[in-house]
Parts: sequence; C-alpha cells; structure tokens
Amino acid sequence: MKLKLKWISLILALSAVIMLSACKKKVAPPPPPPPPPPAAPTASLTANPNAIDKGQSSTLNWETSNATDVSIDGVGAVRPTGSQSVTPPESTTYTLTAKGPGGTQQATARVTVNAPPPPPTASSATEEELFSQNVKDIYFDYDKSDVRGDQQSSLQSDVAFLRQHPNIGVTVEGHCDERGSTEYNLALGDSRASAVRNALVQGGVAGDHVKTISYGKERPFCTESNEQCWQQNRRGHFVYQK
Repeated sequence: MKLKLKWISLILALSAVIMLSACKKKVAPPPPPPPPPPAAPTASLTANPNAIDKGQSSTLNWETSNATDVSIDGVGAVRPTGSQSVTPPESTTYTLTAKGPGGTQQATARVTVNAPPPPPTASSATEEELFSQNVKDIYFDYDKSDVRGDQQSSLQSDVAFLRQHPNIGVTVEGHCDERGSTEYNLALGDSRASAVRNALVQGGVAGDHVKTISYGKERPFCTESNEQCWQQNRRGHFVYQK
C-alpha cells in the first residue's frame, strides 16, 4: 500500500512539472529589421543648342528619378522627365532641383546668348589683315585637349569675328610641345584642333568653313625647352583661308 502511494505521489509531481513547463510563456521573436532608407533622387539637365543668338530659342531636356518635386529656376515646377523651349534674353545658367524622400539633387545647363556683332565700319584693311588682327589662337594645358576657362573669352571673340565675316574660311592647326612621341602628339594635336572647331561650330560658324589639321610637335612656335616656351606651343592656331 505504501509503495502504491509513493508511485501515485511521483506521478502527480511529474504531471505538475510538465504542466508548469507547458504554461511558461514562449520567448517573443526579435523585431524585424528597419526598412532601407529611401533612394536619393537623380537628375540631369541639358540645353540644345547651348549657344544661340539673341531672340533665338534653346530646348531644355531633363530626366529625374526618385523625385516627388521637380523645378527649374526661371521655368517653375516641371514633370519628372520632359523638355521645354526657352528664349533667354541673356546668357543664363538654368538650375534643376529634384526633391524626394531620399534628399535633394541638382543639375545645371548654361545657354550662352551671343552678343550681336558690331556693325561693319569703313576700313582700308584687307580681310586677311582684319583676320590677323582679330582672330586669336587658343592655348591648352599640358596633355589636355579641352578648352581652358581662361580661353573662353578669346574663343567667343573669334566666333563673333568669323560670324561677322562669313566668307572667310579658316584652318585650325593643332600643335603640341616637344614632350612625348611623334605619334602621340599628332593625335593630341588633332584632338585640340577638333575641340576648337567644335566650339566655333557650336557658336554659329559654318562648319564647312572650318578645317582642321594636326602638326603635333613638328612645327614649334618656340624652340626653348622650358615651360614658358612649351606653353606657346600648346595651341590651336588659326590660318586664314580664302
């Protein structure tokens, strides 16, 4: 009888332990990770053409993504992607601002309005003499073929003169300093001449009136081996053509 009571007590104790274990609360799972931050906006803005005469129009083209609010200074609110014609009275830099949950992004495009050429004045100088007096060479940095910022005013003056004298043809010679191989400098000179030609044509000079040729380092303007001399040789040189 005592043995039977012991077994009953043991069974009751085990049942109590099992029930207590079952009643314990389950551990809550960890919270989900936070969502990723919203993507930052992207924006691009171009003007075509980027140089016009006063009174002419240019077309702004833009694209954005991840933006809910898009505007262009001087134009106002615009669609996320689109185009619009503008007629600025003077040279203008347009700024596009794209705003979204992920931040703000800006893009710019400049439209240059060419000043009208001055009226022709009576002169005894020949056309070639006027060309020599008014058309200036364009200089480049070492191993570069993009037109430097400090050469833009000379380039605009060249454009104005050639537009005022549409019968003049011109050959742009690409030149380099003595450093580097002959083949490399011929290619670099060609890139420099092409950069000048492209700028003239974008400014309104007739493309069939502008030719290019590269002489690389073969026809230096200065023959001393120093930076002052090398700078004179890194140029786009203008040659008058009838």
